[in-house]
Amino acid sequence: MTSRPLGAQISHMLKSRGVETIFGIPGVHNQEMYRGIEEAGITHILARHEQGAGFMADGYARASGKPGIAYVITGPGLCNIMTPIGQAYSDSVPMLVISSCLDETAARRGQLHQMKDQEGAARTVADWSETALTAQAAYDLIDRAMTEFALGRARPKHLSVPIRLLQGMAEAAPSAPARPSARPATAPDVAAAVEVLRAARRPLIVAGGGATEAAAALNQLREVTGAATFTTYAGRGIFTPGTPLHYGNFLARPGSADEIAKADVVLAVGTELSQVDLWRDHLGHTGKMIRVDIDAEVLSDLSRADITLAGDAAAVAEAMCAALGEPVQSLWTQAEIDAARDRWRREVDGQLPGIGAICDTLRACLPKDTMIFSDMTQFAYNANEIWELEAPGLWHHPSGFGTLGYALPAAIGGAVARPGLPTMCVAGDYGFQYTLPELGVAVELGLPLPILLWDNGKLKEIEDSMVRSQIAPNAVVARNPDFCALARAYGAGAAEPQSLGALTEAVNAAFAASGPTLIRVTPDLLGG
Repeated sequence: MTSRPLGAQISHMLKSRGVETIFGIPGVHNQEMYRGIEEAGITHILARHEQGAGFMADGYARASGKPGIAYVITGPGLCNIMTPIGQAYSDSVPMLVISSCLDETAARRGQLHQMKDQEGAARTVADWSETALTAQAAYDLIDRAMTEFALGRARPKHLSVPIRLLQGMAEAAPSAPARPSARPATAPDVAAAVEVLRAARRPLIVAGGGATEAAAALNQLREVTGAATFTTYAGRGIFTPGTPLHYGNFLARPGSADEIAKADVVLAVGTELSQVDLWRDHLGHTGKMIRVDIDAEVLSDLSRADITLAGDAAAVAEAMCAALGEPVQSLWTQAEIDAARDRWRREVDGQLPGIGAICDTLRACLPKDTMIFSDMTQFAYNANEIWELEAPGLWHHPSGFGTLGYALPAAIGGAVARPGLPTMCVAGDYGFQYTLPELGVAVELGLPLPILLWDNGKLKEIEDSMVRSQIAPNAVVARNPDFCALARAYGAGAAEPQSLGALTEAVNAAFAASGPTLIRVTPDLLGG
C-alpha cells in the first residue's frame, strides 16, 4: 500500500469509488486535497466562487445520477457553499462537500478562516456534517456517504478534515465495502392498497420527483386502473404529452383542488405534497389517500394518508399492477380534463402574457433530450406549469430552498456530466448576476450552452407580490449592465433576438457554437 499525504489519498479513494469530476476552489488551507487530483486521474473544474462550485456539483449529480463532489476551504469556503448544500437537501440531490478545517479552535482565536463551529454550521443545511480526526475516520465517513447515496434518500453530506491531518502521511484507503449499487427494489404488502384501487371509480395518481425512475411502472398502473394523473414540477415527464387523462403540471393551480376532489382515491407517489408543490395547505382530496415513499417523514406528514407504503416507487407500482390484473374502466372523461387544462393555460397566459408563446417556440426548436436548468424567475415559473417534458429528469429547478443564481453553474455541471448532449440554461436578469462570473468557466470548458436570459429589468415577481399585498413596490428595480457586452467580454457569444423566428435561429446557433451563448430576451420580443 502506497503511503501519501492524506489529502492525496482522499482523491485516490474517490477515484476508486467512481468519482471522475470534482468542483471547487483551492486555497492555502485545502491545497493538500489538490496534491493527488491529477495523479488519481480526476478532472477538477475551477469555479469562480464556492457557491458556483456547489451548484455545479448539484447539476452534475442531477444530470449523471452520480454524487456531485466539491472541495472547499475552511470557514468562508464552507459558508459560501452552504446555500447549494441547502438547495441539494431540499431537492434530494446526492452531494459530498469536503472542506479543510482548523486543527484547534477552542484555545486560539484570530486564526485565518476561523469559525466558531464549522461542523455545526454545515449541519443546519446538510443531511449530516462530521469532522474526521483520523485518516481511517475520513475514509469511513466517505464510504458512509457513498453507501447512503446508494441506499437511502439522496441528500448532501459535509466532511471536515483538519489541515494537519491532510498534510500527514497516511496509508491508502481500504477497498470499497460491498454494498448494493442501488436501493433494494422491494415492495411492501400492497394488498390493502390494491383493494382500495380495485374498488375506485375515479382513481387519481399524483407523481413527484421521487418517482421519476418509476415512470414505466406508473404508466402501466395508470392504464390498468384508468386513473387520471397529475405531476409535480419535479415529476414532469413521468407522463408524456398526449397521455390520456393527464392533467399535466398544473397541480399548483388553485382550481386543481376542485378537480382532485372528484377523485375517490388518490395515489401519491414520490412526492412530499409540500408548499412548493401545491401553494396551498391541502391537496384538495376528499376520498381516500395512498402514499408511497422511501422517507418515513413524508409518510407521516399532515396529509395523513389512509394507507402508507414505505418502499421503492417502481417496485410498489409493479406489485400493484400484478395484483390488479385486468384493466378497469374509470369514470374520468378526456373532455373534463381537457377543459381544465385549457382553463389553466389561459390563466397562466393571462398572468404573464407572452411567456407561453416563447415557451412553445422553444419547445419546438430544442434538440431531443435537451436538459434544462432554470433559476427563480417568472419565465421558469410559467414554464414549470405549461412546459411538458418527453421524459423525466430533463428540467431542473431550485424549487425547495428557492435560491437565486442556481441555473448557470448547475447547467455547467450538467453539461460536464453529459458531454455531447444538449444542455440549456434559463435565468432571470437579477438572479443571473448572483453567479454571473461562472460564465468564465463555461467559456474555458468550451461548452455549447445556450443561456436564455429573461430580462424584464426588475424583480417582477416581487413587485407583483407587493402590489397584491397593497405594498408600494420598493427596492425591486436595479440598474442592469449591458448583458451582451458582458458575455462578449468573457469570450462568450451573445444574441438579442427581436422575434420568435430570430429566437429559434439564435438557439440553434448556440447549440452549434464552440462555447456558451447568452440570448437576451425581453418582454418586448413578441412585438418584433
